[in-house]
Amino acid sequence: MNIRECVKVRHSVRAYEDRPIDAKVAEDLKVMIQQCNREGDMHFQLIQDEPKAFSSLLAKYGKFSNVKNYIAVVGRKREALDEKAGYYGEKLVIRCVQHGLSTCWVGGTYKKVKDAIDVGHDEKIVAVIALGYGRTTGASRKSKKPEDVFDGKSSRISSYEDTPEWFKKGVEMALLAPTAMNQQKFTFAISGDRVKIKPGFGPFTKLDAGIVKYHFEIGSSPKDFVWA
Repeated sequence: MNIRECVKVRHSVRAYEDRPIDAKVAEDLKVMIQQCNREGDMHFQLIQDEPKAFSSLLAKYGKFSNVKNYIAVVGRKREALDEKAGYYGEKLVIRCVQHGLSTCWVGGTYKKVKDAIDVGHDEKIVAVIALGYGRTTGASRKSKKPEDVFDGKSSRISSYEDTPEWFKKGVEMALLAPTAMNQQKFTFAISGDRVKIKPGFGPFTKLDAGIVKYHFEIGSSPKDFVWA
């Protein structure tokens, strides 16, 4: 599948089959993790065959089942950390989908297993991405309309209907992005070839903004625009 197709079929999955990640797939993910770490100054890690992180009652309450493989989203503490974590983490999510894997962003219902995840003194774990061969393919969730996430007051174009086609396609892909509690707390504004995303208030909204940015770029491609 191409990237746009992956975005459309991706759904969060919390229950997985009891089988290891294919060795070639794991190696490809490790290579991409290294690329993301270099580009984004991150410290993502692929953790395999480690069941402790999702063995708590909280994880069971969250309906997580048989999660033994995940990506630890780790990075250096700084202002832009959460947004970069979301952006590069979602790149890895889409790559997982290309390999036939299911995924789920997880913000709090997991244990930070110290002997499995390497976290430096100036780093923090932002989230983890559960991955594996899903027992189901997940399901679609209710989404806002494009007009609901368009900030006409901050744009040079007051009506969403009057925005360029590339912007509309970006917003449509952005609305397919996973966000915390599916709240979709973000808005887009446009001024010429400049686009601005404004996160809402609440937990993980900056992380969500990074995820949404990546989706917008997929949808608006090949348009060469600038993030404001």
